[in-house]
Amino acid sequence: MLEIFIKTFVLYFIVIDPLGNTPLFLIITQHLETKDKIKTALGGIMIATIILLFFALLGNFILSYLNISFSAFTVAGGIILFLISMEMLFDKRQQRKEGDLNYSSDKISVFPLATPLLAGPAGITSIIVSVTDIGGNFTNQVVGIFSLFLVMVITFVIFYVASKSSNIINKKVISVISRVIAIILAGLSVQYILDGIKIFLA
Repeated sequence: MLEIFIKTFVLYFIVIDPLGNTPLFLIITQHLETKDKIKTALGGIMIATIILLFFALLGNFILSYLNISFSAFTVAGGIILFLISMEMLFDKRQQRKEGDLNYSSDKISVFPLATPLLAGPAGITSIIVSVTDIGGNFTNQVVGIFSLFLVMVITFVIFYVASKSSNIINKKVISVISRVIAIILAGLSVQYILDGIKIFLA
């Protein structure tokens, strides 16, 4: 149970990327007052959580309906995560996200904060793969969902602190942390690919 919690927590923390998204959150809310920044953060995180929970609950059904095998989806998810880890390692992901920001959106808590910054393709893919990988054990699934909620709570706390004092966000420190996380994500993504191939060949 502890192993599942650690594995899912690390995975969700990496793909949701609260540290890397904090500067972007500050950019898209720079025209707002502090209380409105906090309100936007709370709304965006709640919407992102609902989106991810939707795919956590219905991901298996979607795969079955589209006749996509778990091994194929696992390999595809591993490839996507590996590409993301390479983007993070070479600091390309942050640049791409900044280029995709919509500063004029009146509903920035929905777009671009909730999606695609927090609940993007990597997060959705990881949720489906993780839930399917855990299996039908109810307790283990609850542990996995709890780790998702915990990551979202931590994300809100980080956004909240950043809203109160944006000066504490040091981009150089975040860049170093992102590169360390990228290495972990690269290893995890390769493991997903190997697991998918193993399931296919079994």
